[in-house]
Amino acid sequence: MTPLYLDNHLLVLDKPWGLLTQPSGTDEDSLEARGKAFLKARFNKPGAVFLEAIHRIDRVVGGVVLFARTTKGLERLNAAQRRNGIVKTYRALVEGIPQRPEATLEDYILHDDFRARIVSRGVENAKPCRLSYKTLKTRNGTTLLEINLETGRYHQIRAQLSHAGMPICGDLKYGASRDSLSLAPSGGIALISWQLVFPHPVTREPVTVQSSLSL
Repeated sequence: MTPLYLDNHLLVLDKPWGLLTQPSGTDEDSLEARGKAFLKARFNKPGAVFLEAIHRIDRVVGGVVLFARTTKGLERLNAAQRRNGIVKTYRALVEGIPQRPEATLEDYILHDDFRARIVSRGVENAKPCRLSYKTLKTRNGTTLLEINLETGRYHQIRAQLSHAGMPICGDLKYGASRDSLSLAPSGGIALISWQLVFPHPVTREPVTVQSSLSL
């Protein structure tokens, strides 16, 4: 395992597609478990290893995940996240060509069991969601988008892009065609947590980390 970033307070890892971010209460593997095993071996730690995810990404999504190695780091990064001080950028390969090469999507989202739906404003329990995207390139009827996530709702990117007529390749749950499965990574959909920018919990200096994965 090669960390994207490592110091006394932080660990940043690339999560492979198909792997859980955190333990599920079963014997199933997770990125957090791999991170703890790595730190235990790297620093020859005799006891339990403290490691907590600041954010999670879906099993079917690959890319950057930020972990705190200390309680102080956890508290400060959670506080930064609450004030939108952590900037999350994703990349997605979607079906079709967007009418606008760049745009901001503003919707209302409602969560059902293990799924999100875009609904009208005023629907009970619906929450606002917002993201912006820009086109990086098009190829064979698909488009590679770079996405800045401004709110962090459950399945937000997947639901909003599908609602806009651009389902993520391989994401059958949100309307992608079966033909697009061949364009998605094994074990997942064509979506990457590509970049994080966040304030270091001790120095306060901005840290930028990019995934080594690509679409």
